[in-house]
Amino acid sequence: MNVKESLSNALAPLCQTDAGELTEWFEIPRKADMGDLAFPCFRLSRSMRKAPPVIAAELKERLVLPVGVAKAEAVGGYLNFFVDAAAKASSVLGKVLAERDRYGASSVGEGKTVCVEYSSINIAKPFGFHHLPTTAIGNALYRIYRFLGYKTVGINHLGDWGTQFGKMITAYKLWGTKPIEDYSIRELVALYVRFHEEAEKDPSLNDTARAWFHKIETGDPEALELWSKMKDGTIREVKVTYARMGVDFDSWAGESFYEDKMPAIIRELREKGISKLDQGAEIVDLSEWNMPPCIIVKSDGSTIYATRDIAAACYRKETYDFYKSLYVVAYQQDLHFRQFFKVLELMGRDWVKDCVHVNFGMVSMEDASFSTRSGNILYLDDILQAAVDKTYAIICEKSPSLEDKQSAAEAVGIGAILWSVLYNNRIKDVSFTWDKILNFDGETAPYVQYTHARCCSVLRKAPQTDHAAANAALLDDPYSQALLTAIEAFPDAVLSAAEKYEPYVISRSLIAVASAFNKFYYEQRIMADDPKVQAARLALAEATRLVLKNGLNLLGISAPERM
Repeated sequence: MNVKESLSNALAPLCQTDAGELTEWFEIPRKADMGDLAFPCFRLSRSMRKAPPVIAAELKERLVLPVGVAKAEAVGGYLNFFVDAAAKASSVLGKVLAERDRYGASSVGEGKTVCVEYSSINIAKPFGFHHLPTTAIGNALYRIYRFLGYKTVGINHLGDWGTQFGKMITAYKLWGTKPIEDYSIRELVALYVRFHEEAEKDPSLNDTARAWFHKIETGDPEALELWSKMKDGTIREVKVTYARMGVDFDSWAGESFYEDKMPAIIRELREKGISKLDQGAEIVDLSEWNMPPCIIVKSDGSTIYATRDIAAACYRKETYDFYKSLYVVAYQQDLHFRQFFKVLELMGRDWVKDCVHVNFGMVSMEDASFSTRSGNILYLDDILQAAVDKTYAIICEKSPSLEDKQSAAEAVGIGAILWSVLYNNRIKDVSFTWDKILNFDGETAPYVQYTHARCCSVLRKAPQTDHAAANAALLDDPYSQALLTAIEAFPDAVLSAAEKYEPYVISRSLIAVASAFNKFYYEQRIMADDPKVQAARLALAEATRLVLKNGLNLLGISAPERM
């Protein structure tokens, strides 16, 4: 039993609360001089009918401290515990080495499903740099929830419907020079750009495009074949990029998938009197909630993405019976989500409370702008490759004798790009430079990865030993204790990241662990003369390696063993 569990068992009868629940309440104090564990008393205020500071003081007087806890202090609404150094080391080290790749994991999500919609690229359009935040954040949340025991469903809600496909087909029919399946995404984009250039001179091309999309909608064989090949080719190409970033999906159901599911939604809105006609369009009036109307059917009889999103939400609930359904989409779509969530509420779908718009800020680099129509595009592939190339040059300079420089450059370069949007609060706009994200000494992915590789190097050079048999009590110096504190905080960081939909909580935890390890590495000689001290310090290095690897994996970032 670890110290936290011992304290929970001791506190349970005094708080009249289940010990298992209390275990989840503990926090790590922000400052070392405030103790090793903090027990917040705020949640007990209602049941005990007392102010949190009073509860903390009373618990301090009544609590019999379990073995391993040196003292307790009541500070404000918290009861802070100071753990015996040997007990702390034994508890933390024992837990990490026992759970290994599962350290930080939990069964809290057992029996619950979380749907995560992310990336959601457009067919026959570029996988642009602006898709990075939704892809990185969504993939991290997918991994975090799975790590916590949830059944996770990753959804790439493809933009594969709309008049743009009529434009693409029109452009291909007029200027195509080879089978459409042989076109790369960039070549299709070039056709799309040309269409808009020519349509400015000849507006009738827009009528032709609308006619072609109507053919897709009505099942014309040629139109469907061209549309299908564009879609297949795009997915085949972007899967290479996704694989490079360690990203995958359980569902590739795009907007077109919900076309036959929308009539029932539209009919229900009419029958319940929720929608109404307004200037030829069918809308849901949301003025009572200070929102513009949500358009369900346009005046020309076509539906828009709000209709498809409503149908998709209903389908996901029926298919997956989700505990939560997350939409990782930029903050510019805040109004859209508020609108269609409100429509679902008006339809009586009480589960809409479990639908969450996980919004995020913008990512930029050297004032690059994105416009498919004008052809001014920053492709994500190009950014990833540039990161790898620049990292390769750095590794050649820093580690010329490293055997597989290319693999290391791939892991570090891609990791640096992903970390750039996973290190800050997701709503914060991110603008970065190469010097900043590829810094091996800053609060970056390369720094954490290098620390992991350093752990691996130490362990590789050391004699084989049973880390679990090491005497953790020998880790009583302040550097070892600070590192153990950072390691102990990792599981709470994982839970907090899930609760807040904020992967950056894990990123910050990894920086804390990496920084503490490097101080320990420089201040304490790991290969000590005393075999028992050496074994204990090697066990701590192994624990550090495991935490860094687990955390990086949750962020979708590789943990190279050599750099």
